[in-house]
Amino acid sequence: MNPKILTQAQAINNQTADFLAELASIASLSGKEENVIARLKKEMEAIGFDEIIIDGIGNIIGRIGNGPTKIAFDAHIDTVDVGNHDLWKFAPHDGHVKDGKVWGRGVADQKGGMASMLAAARVIRELDLAKNCTVYFVGSVMEEDCDGLCWNYIVNEDKIKPDFVVITEPTGCRIYRGQRGRMEIEISVAGLSAHGSAPERGDNAVYKIAPLIKEIELLNERLAYDEFLGKGTVVLSQIKSVSPSLCAVPDYCSIYLDRRLTWGETKESALAEIRAIIEKLKIDAKVELPVYREKAFTGKIYPMEKYYPTWKLEENHPLVQAGVASYRTLFEKEPVVDKWTFSTNGVTIRGVHGIPCIGFGPGFEEQAHAPNEWTPVEHLWQAAAFYVELVENLGRG
Repeated sequence: MNPKILTQAQAINNQTADFLAELASIASLSGKEENVIARLKKEMEAIGFDEIIIDGIGNIIGRIGNGPTKIAFDAHIDTVDVGNHDLWKFAPHDGHVKDGKVWGRGVADQKGGMASMLAAARVIRELDLAKNCTVYFVGSVMEEDCDGLCWNYIVNEDKIKPDFVVITEPTGCRIYRGQRGRMEIEISVAGLSAHGSAPERGDNAVYKIAPLIKEIELLNERLAYDEFLGKGTVVLSQIKSVSPSLCAVPDYCSIYLDRRLTWGETKESALAEIRAIIEKLKIDAKVELPVYREKAFTGKIYPMEKYYPTWKLEENHPLVQAGVASYRTLFEKEPVVDKWTFSTNGVTIRGVHGIPCIGFGPGFEEQAHAPNEWTPVEHLWQAAAFYVELVENLGRG
């Protein structure tokens, strides 16, 4: 290990924490990330990146080096909204450093990863460690609304396909090597409206779909299980009905399912399970896999099915082993190797495009989407040092 990696990552950590607080002070909901992208561009220019591009949907991609081994670090820089303001003890976009933590919406999920990435870029540049590598630092957009859409665009349209990717979503500075996939499913039935005083004249769409709701609850108990990723799940997350008035029989009802997919489960198998239940119940129902069609801040619409494949790397995969070796070298102890509970851009990076990826990020998964969000200041330099050491490790071949 180059001993300067740790010392330099630590030396700029106050600067890194302040930068993260600044990022958290810039609101950046999905599709509205332009202001934080502009701030990142300014920072990349100050560091001295070899190339900086903002692509058609707004991803910012900074490059250092032009070597044969291509490594990318990814942080989505959009956030969820703040929710109930009454649950916050401070203004959600008042990013600040206090008590050894950085506070504010997005500091864990996942602007902390972005701040650590750019700290790593600064060290890589200063120590000239990218001689054998092309290193991309990606601030990706729209992940909260549609995981992986950003990387479909990067691979398919920008024509950038790295050899390895590190996802900097929060892992508590542990190494993650997989996650369950997910998909969204919408089921709808049609009925016949009638006056509420004479319901027998109509065909109540809510009553028609009700038996299906119970069967879906039962389905959750018998879904597949994987020793590493855990069990598949399904939950009814929304129900809607339509009727001419509150004094009428509803003539339409739909339910929305959040389906988490463990290893071996696919969109085809999940849809087949739902259709089998509908056939058993003899319900005339429509089953759809929704398509995301929202507009990026650039004005571009880049559609994607709301199916996000399951992925994992085996423990003996070279990228996992390189991550473990880098951690041992830096911190002189064994890392925890685990998985995410939630979903990440890995669904397309690995799940669709087959690019090996691991996760390592500052902050804790439990802070994602939570009020009073925070990330430990010490995680920032630890993650930055890990990224630098991994680049040096992979660059040696």
